[in-house]
Amino acid sequence: MSDKPSIDFGAAAAPAPRSSGPRLRPGKGLDVGTANLLSGVQDYEDNVIIKVQRNAFIDIEQNDFTRNMLTKMGVQYVILNNKMIVIGDPAFDLANIYNRETRRPMSDGMISPKEADALPIEKLLVDRLLGPPTCPNEVCYYSVPADPIDFEMNVIYHKGIFSDLLRKLGYNPKDILEAHCTVFAELDEDDFTGIGISCGGGMFNVCVAFKTLPALSFSTARGGDWIDRNVAKVLGIKSARACALKEKGVDLRNPRTREEQAIDLYYRELIRYTLSEIKNRFETSENMPQFPDPIDIVFAGGTSKIGGFIDVVRDEFSRMKFPIPIKEIRRADDPLTSCARGALVAAAADPENPME
Repeated sequence: MSDKPSIDFGAAAAPAPRSSGPRLRPGKGLDVGTANLLSGVQDYEDNVIIKVQRNAFIDIEQNDFTRNMLTKMGVQYVILNNKMIVIGDPAFDLANIYNRETRRPMSDGMISPKEADALPIEKLLVDRLLGPPTCPNEVCYYSVPADPIDFEMNVIYHKGIFSDLLRKLGYNPKDILEAHCTVFAELDEDDFTGIGISCGGGMFNVCVAFKTLPALSFSTARGGDWIDRNVAKVLGIKSARACALKEKGVDLRNPRTREEQAIDLYYRELIRYTLSEIKNRFETSENMPQFPDPIDIVFAGGTSKIGGFIDVVRDEFSRMKFPIPIKEIRRADDPLTSCARGALVAAAADPENPME
């Protein structure tokens, strides 16, 4: 008897037919995030195409009425081991409607050890984002977190799981540190030198780079989910509801309600904590490069999208004595897609990538 999970696609979730569309260059980037999955690819007119999918799912009662309703609404679902599962963005919406928590294939930046269905769900989501390789052995760079400094966790298993998943989809997988992707995407005009910080749902990842090479990389086990959990706890609500409030349009410069004040307080604490850890690493790490000129600190990732984020960062930074001169503190123009774009830059430059 096979131990492979049984998966049946619902009518709305059947794999979409592959459209002709523009011709795509070989090489893809994949942002493997706790909250979102993003893919990046470039066509022969140098347009970058980004696809985004919420990295979540929810199981619901399987019956004819629910199946017909979801099909009519065009909601993605699969039947996995006799359970009806809604995947991606609709799962998040349904969780808010029914005041339930979404299930996450990933937790704290890595594949979740508590989710038995994590691997088949991730395979479905990644396959939808990437589609088939444009040519045999196409390179796909996928983001991985750096080793966390405040939590016992090893990325080897997580890295191997996604490498195997991508290889089975027909790709030549290459891992790249998440914050290193930020450096590739946002610091090209600075000779890829500076500090990239990727603010994700599960972790904040930091990379100090000198001329493309990472000199210091680490992550902290605090991210957007940490904010959601703490806000939910003090307000007596579900984490999914706290996340929805956070994404609704809060401005950290002007919190107006009790809920927004709670979000502001935990954001400030997370920013303060991250900056302090960067400062400590600069002061204690050996072999840190000597930067001849002041460098930029650039933030990216979905957790940095909230209003007033960079103003709070600058305010907290002004309160500490940083060990090296900083030229500018800024946020990526499109923080959500930065990691996928950086992974795509690495894939396009890889000499192993086939040329058509």
